[in-house]
Amino acid sequence: MKTKRKVGINGYAGYVPRYRITPKEIGEVWGKDGEMMAKGLNVESKSVPSPDEDVISISIQAAKWATERAGLTGDDIGAIYVGSESHPYAVKPTATIVAASIGATPYLTAADYEFACKAGTAAIQTGMGLVASGMLENTMAIGADTSQGAPGDALEYSAAAGGAAFIIGKDDLIAEIHHTCSFTTDTPDFWRREGQKYPSHGGRFTGQPAYFKHITGCTECIFEETDTGPDDYDYAVFHQPNGKFPLKVAKKLGFSKEQVLPGLLVTRIGNTYSGSAPLGLAATLDHADPGDRILVTSYGSGAGSDSFDIVVTDRIEEIRHKVPTIEEVIEDHVFISYSRYAKFREKIDIGAW
Repeated sequence: MKTKRKVGINGYAGYVPRYRITPKEIGEVWGKDGEMMAKGLNVESKSVPSPDEDVISISIQAAKWATERAGLTGDDIGAIYVGSESHPYAVKPTATIVAASIGATPYLTAADYEFACKAGTAAIQTGMGLVASGMLENTMAIGADTSQGAPGDALEYSAAAGGAAFIIGKDDLIAEIHHTCSFTTDTPDFWRREGQKYPSHGGRFTGQPAYFKHITGCTECIFEETDTGPDDYDYAVFHQPNGKFPLKVAKKLGFSKEQVLPGLLVTRIGNTYSGSAPLGLAATLDHADPGDRILVTSYGSGAGSDSFDIVVTDRIEEIRHKVPTIEEVIEDHVFISYSRYAKFREKIDIGAW
């Protein structure tokens, strides 16, 4: 999917809740070696939303900062799409609340997206199509989650919260998106049925043939369609379910650790699911210089990947520090105990008593 007209990013921002918990703290409750789990996942701590934070509040903060950074108002946004697997309402869109909060209603189109952890990048692709076709001037795509992990399950050590918003347009771009492609199959590696509070997963099956097959397939697709290779990119961002998978797939594809590290956030904030690749891209844009080329490949269970070939423009220097960078957001954190974490995440069902 090569863009025939100029399209790209003219605003971006991310938000991560300030509370953190360590794998060691979680492991001590369940009689497991949290330090070993942290080493195995390469996750030092994960973000935890407070009781008054959810996908809506995370999305709103990211959206407000993104419009401020772009120098736009809600009236300039013609579409808002929010990708998540933890929307607060089963029937009531998150996107309309975000739209109202930034003054983008009523003359716009809005919808919620769901495709596990790649719903946010799917929203970016939709926005690209609307802008490149000339139907709209600017759209907003958000990837955010307050991900779930059952008490004592392996997911609990990494399932985190956070998200990022991107304004897709054709003018005043801070980065041009030259190409995107997708790789999709029916691979049941991770799922949560209606009414279930926590997801189920296929254990090691989630790595191969799920994560690695799709990340590799999609990235190789964009290499072929753009006639590029790992040496043509200054940075690479891959979905981050843990701290080991993105480094492993990067090495397999020929990327160096240095190309990946600026966007590798999972080690400090955990797996933010739909916010993972978008936050990684936002952090990378915070580091990138004009002319730098960035490869992004997301992954969503079920399963699929989206890849993007992005080139940073000179305007990045103008707008970078208008709002907090991802590093500044992440640095503001407070560690909590498991009991407080369990209260925040409603791990204890008081109604059952």
